[in-house]
Amino acid sequence: MGFPANGASATDKPLKFLIYGRTGWIGGVLGRLCQAQSIDFAYASGRLEDRASLVADLAAVKPTHVFNAAGVTGRPNVDWCESHKVETIRTNVVGTLTLADVCREKGLVLINFATGCIFEYDSDHPVGSGIGFKEEDTPNFVGSFYSKTKAMVEDLLNNYENVCTLRVRMPISSDLSNPRNFITKITRYEKVVNIPNSMTILDELLPISIEMAKRNLTGIWNFTNPGVVSHNEILEMYREYIDPYFTWKNFTLEEQAKVIIAPRSNNELDATKLKQEFPELLPIKESLIKYVFKPNQKTTGA
Repeated sequence: MGFPANGASATDKPLKFLIYGRTGWIGGVLGRLCQAQSIDFAYASGRLEDRASLVADLAAVKPTHVFNAAGVTGRPNVDWCESHKVETIRTNVVGTLTLADVCREKGLVLINFATGCIFEYDSDHPVGSGIGFKEEDTPNFVGSFYSKTKAMVEDLLNNYENVCTLRVRMPISSDLSNPRNFITKITRYEKVVNIPNSMTILDELLPISIEMAKRNLTGIWNFTNPGVVSHNEILEMYREYIDPYFTWKNFTLEEQAKVIIAPRSNNELDATKLKQEFPELLPIKESLIKYVFKPNQKTTGA
């Protein structure tokens, strides 16, 4: 197939990234990171479900690596997928598999931004135990149609030796004006649940995804900061660093279930594999302070 050996660096020719998901949050940040690092890149114009358009993209751009940050999460949230099942399958399953297949034909590594919302706490992985789900564990959360399709496609993609699957969870960034940002979401909710979860600090982890491409890493990776943080812990930090007058109300999972269509995933992912590859990776609470809250801190007396 001509894939670079897993972990081998692609120093033989200059990097050129092809990015799917230009209009998405992660896709936009990836492009800015490439610009900052002077990495040559292009946004794809093809649609994931249109194989011919993907083949044309690869022929036109001639990338060394492909990033997939396109997909359907639903607007305003994953409840949309419950009533748009065919559209969800078309992009999240058929489209993603088609892109992986086209990349494989060309001997290209595909960095695929996936989700870790395919697990939920259970008797072997209780809340607060510190026992996280590992990369090789079988997904146990099928509460939402979105998660169900994501678990299916992850299993199928695992047969493609050119794919690097990054399980993102509850993404957070320093851009607190972004409505997709988990912090921004929960500060705007009328009520929030309070459950510890693994989360992904994009400001720290997206540069790591670029480094993973450079190293030609493949396989499944829990793409979260080590450890967990709860909704209340985040909102307490928000109050401490951003808005001292901020208040919020909690409600239970049972109460939450009455106002959402599909259940939501709550879990801890084991980030040991990622931490071994990138020892500098910060625990979730430290990462939140360094990358999100300190840069946004309102200075007193100013």
